[in-house]
Amino acid sequence: MSSKKIVITGGPGTGKTSIINGLEAAGYKCFHEVIRDITIDAKKTGDLQSFTTNPIALVSDSEMFNQKLLDGRTQHYKASLAVKDEVVFFDRGIPDVLAYMNYFKQEYSDGYINAATKNKYDVIFLLPMWQLIYTNDDERFESYDEGVEIEDQLKKIYKRCGYDVITVPKDTIENRINFILEAVS
Repeated sequence: MSSKKIVITGGPGTGKTSIINGLEAAGYKCFHEVIRDITIDAKKTGDLQSFTTNPIALVSDSEMFNQKLLDGRTQHYKASLAVKDEVVFFDRGIPDVLAYMNYFKQEYSDGYINAATKNKYDVIFLLPMWQLIYTNDDERFESYDEGVEIEDQLKKIYKRCGYDVITVPKDTIENRINFILEAVS
């Protein structure tokens, strides 16, 4: 039996990490977002000196950065195939790479599209932009308005990849987690 593969996606600052951390604390297998580690590595190697926007737009080799994201998310997907749990959760899915590349008007090869359409998830949950909880941090650079545009790209790319996206209501972390768990049970 294969685990149900559930993606938690949304624009920046919508509560994805809090939801994933809550699910993990409740005993669910979760795959964490890979971009934060890649961003920290880019800072350490000097590829990012200073930045005011998403690192995808600023690294010296955006193709290599995007490929690392794609590889990391694909590795998570493949690792999930060995998980025996009924459900596994992902903080962002493979199509998110394409959505961000679309937002930054970056070209991508068929390999990106193939990875997004070949490695299928079972359910996609979108956390909508929510001004009340939105904050910037050391790895999140987009403004709230940019986040709204990224959310639009996420909706478009997941639809293009054949998914119906379920929007999670704006609520407490606990209630959002309960909404997600009820929807997948």
